[in-house]
Amino acid sequence: MSRPAEGPLAHLSQWVMLTSGWLRLLLAFAGGAFGALAMPPFGLLPALVVSLSLAVWLIDGAATGRRGGWRTVLACFVIGWAWGFGYLTAGLWWLGAAFLVEAEEFAWALPLGVIGLPAVLGLFYGIGFAVARLVWSRGARRLFALGFGLAACEWLRGHLFTGFPWNTLGMALGQNLWLMQGASVIGLYGLTLLTILIAAAPSTLATGEGGRGRYGPSILAGLALLALAGFGAARLPTGPSPTVPGVRLRLMQPNLNQDAKFRPENREDILDRYIELSDRASAPDRNGLADVTHVIWPESAFPFLIQRDPKALARIAAALPPGKHLITGAARAQEPLPGEKPRFFNSIVTLSAGPTLGDVYDKVHLVPFGEYLPDPLEAALRAVGLRQFVSIPGGFTPGLRGAQRTLSVPGLPPIAATICYEAIFPGEIVPQPGTGEAPTVPGLILNLTNDAWFGDTPGPRQHLAQARLRAVEEGLPLVRDANTGISAVMDAHGRITASLPLGVEGILDAALPVRLPGRTLYVSLGDIPFAVLLAASLAIAVLARRRTA
Repeated sequence: MSRPAEGPLAHLSQWVMLTSGWLRLLLAFAGGAFGALAMPPFGLLPALVVSLSLAVWLIDGAATGRRGGWRTVLACFVIGWAWGFGYLTAGLWWLGAAFLVEAEEFAWALPLGVIGLPAVLGLFYGIGFAVARLVWSRGARRLFALGFGLAACEWLRGHLFTGFPWNTLGMALGQNLWLMQGASVIGLYGLTLLTILIAAAPSTLATGEGGRGRYGPSILAGLALLALAGFGAARLPTGPSPTVPGVRLRLMQPNLNQDAKFRPENREDILDRYIELSDRASAPDRNGLADVTHVIWPESAFPFLIQRDPKALARIAAALPPGKHLITGAARAQEPLPGEKPRFFNSIVTLSAGPTLGDVYDKVHLVPFGEYLPDPLEAALRAVGLRQFVSIPGGFTPGLRGAQRTLSVPGLPPIAATICYEAIFPGEIVPQPGTGEAPTVPGLILNLTNDAWFGDTPGPRQHLAQARLRAVEEGLPLVRDANTGISAVMDAHGRITASLPLGVEGILDAALPVRLPGRTLYVSLGDIPFAVLLAASLAIAVLARRRTA
């Protein structure tokens, strides 16, 4: 007859299971908050092991309590909400920095972003825990119940209500160069399911009976990590990636704070700074813009509408040598029809000497409350004096999703353009082909962003890590230009070939790595492998529950 686990860890798990009331919720909150240390820039995977092991024991305690049936499901929902509230509060506290940029107008709403948003998004984790409880069992296979419930809720968090997949649990593995290569097959959400199963496995060291039930999950989790790392090591080339012939990029990082200096009245100083910095010699044998083919400026580079300022356009065009091209973020206005209000877009525009305006991309996936107010709430929010952070009358208008396409710039492969947090959405990077048109295969991902809103916090570093994973999923190099950093160029395996750190002014000269030949399995199948893994986890959990019922 097998014996239950003994020792300090077993006593700790028993104590956790026997907690109740506010102590149980505080423990869940603290456990979730500790798990956030597994996210960038810290990357402490053991923190998530502690956090998810605690989650298993908390569900164990609720599932074996005196109250049965739907009451235990509700108890697990509350535990999951507290866990998620802690996880997201600790991982997203830096959002509060944006409310202090214009403190006189937004400081009062800071608790809504720092506490309110995590409290609302914590409901997804409550659902995940509750679903896990529905198929919970007493053996080691209950880990698959947690994996199914949490991975499904993370997918929902990334898709419902415009989606917000920031710090999805899979990023605990998705920030390591070897481990992230698995995203080329199963994507971020597949990594998320594996992360949950691997990190929760050590919980059985305190609760398992017999050697197999006690040590088996941890051994299997270690083998899974080794297999994932082995796949990544085999996938990574031994040498540097080849580059696109004749392309010499220059990324300009102006490091302009999002404060009173970024005002329309300072337009001349800002433009002077951009042009001077872009033409700065990066080495004694370099001649500034004359030595590059394309110069890139960050998101919303101007505190004015560049297309309506012929003088500014002429100055930029005069600074560009013949045959050179500028790619820049800019607010863009569309001239209204009679009786209509003007519409504004957060865009990427291209410019050549002449001045000649080239192709344009309008941001499709806007930031709620940052770039627009959601329709159902807009009237009520404006009534209490709240507007979106970006001071554009009525907010930005999204580009037409069906019209999303590659950006065309002379001398470059077709570009999958993204602005700001569009780069955090798996499966939305490569534009869908237009109706009746052959799909254009992009040669790179371009991400222009302005993370100055968040200062020197984990936010910009988390943003970079998530954009980096898109390069691996899509098999495309990534060129990322950020106002205050982190600007970087990376190859299609997520290897950073050149970068500028956060909070510095500078220029970054780099070659453009080539895309991978063919398509990654993730590009071909999308989230189908994740769905298969999710269904398998559910099947294992259901069968285990039936056997132990």
